[in-house]
Amino acid sequence: MKDSYIPELSAGVISLIISLFAIPLIIKMCRVLGLYDLPNARKVHKVAIPRLGGVVFLPSMMAGFAVGLAVLLGGINKSLDINISTFGMTCGAIIIYLIGVLDDIREMKAVHKFIIQLVAALIFPLCNLIINDLHGFLGIHHLPFIISYPLTVFTILLVVNSVNLIDGIDGLASGLSILILLTFGVLYINLNAPYFSILSFSLAGSILAFFCYNMFGKVGGNKVFMGDSGSLLIGYVLVYLAIKYQMSNGDVFPYRENSLLVSYTLLIIPTFDVIRVAISRIIQKKGVFTPDKTHIHHRIMQAGASMHSTLITIILLFVAFCCINYGLSIFGVGITYIVISDILIYSLFMIAIDKIKIK
Repeated sequence: MKDSYIPELSAGVISLIISLFAIPLIIKMCRVLGLYDLPNARKVHKVAIPRLGGVVFLPSMMAGFAVGLAVLLGGINKSLDINISTFGMTCGAIIIYLIGVLDDIREMKAVHKFIIQLVAALIFPLCNLIINDLHGFLGIHHLPFIISYPLTVFTILLVVNSVNLIDGIDGLASGLSILILLTFGVLYINLNAPYFSILSFSLAGSILAFFCYNMFGKVGGNKVFMGDSGSLLIGYVLVYLAIKYQMSNGDVFPYRENSLLVSYTLLIIPTFDVIRVAISRIIQKKGVFTPDKTHIHHRIMQAGASMHSTLITIILLFVAFCCINYGLSIFGVGITYIVISDILIYSLFMIAIDKIKIK
């Protein structure tokens, strides 16, 4: 095993262990305080489940990150340079996390959550974390600041809320996030950017512990949901890693022609789903934030699949998009045509699901 992987693995193992021990305590606290995710017409589960599993993500991630850095730097007394983007991301993550915790404990109005998410999103461009190059998509390369700023903020809000909204069945948001984080971790290792790879592995370790309780825990025992505190934080970290990876800035990373394609592909499942649902609601003249059961996991289950079969189907769809996009890029297909092919594949998949449902 290469030495360069040791800090990342250390971070992941520490956050995993902390979460494994902390989640049962969170479940007990939820029972004492009556903090449950209650079933309703748009939810899949039929009984009340503790909903604060995601509370452990930020503390365990930070602990794992600290250990990973200590291993990387050779000790806790080594100096560490914190740049403005790291400081801004940390502040934004804490804001997102706290608003998620507050919403899990005492449900907030959607407009209030959105305003606070907007504040956290505005931090990115101020810290020079920005989508400043479309790498040839629609023939566009460099973007002026007046366009890249709102595009970046919109992307952050899109990803954060898409991860939150796809968290509708056991293991879906957590399973997808683990795969995405591990992929980003390896990509950042290849870029010789250990801070970001350690961050990826530390959060992945924490989510893996939750995944075990969420997927295999018994109802009334140790089963738990992550809640908004977990899903919003995951979305924020994922979009941070994605925007950082795709940035066209020689002072950060060398120019990579397919960097935007990589970030886009890794986030394709949650973002395509929320965009499709939003467009459908607009066409039907409903409110964009109107809750319903039209997300991809709902549609697959309505076709007759079990919850676990639905999870496997969506994971396989994610892997298929990754393989297709990688293959097309290898053969020199431009990002515009790759995105068009993705839209067609996704549309055909949803049509096929509806046909199965009709039968």
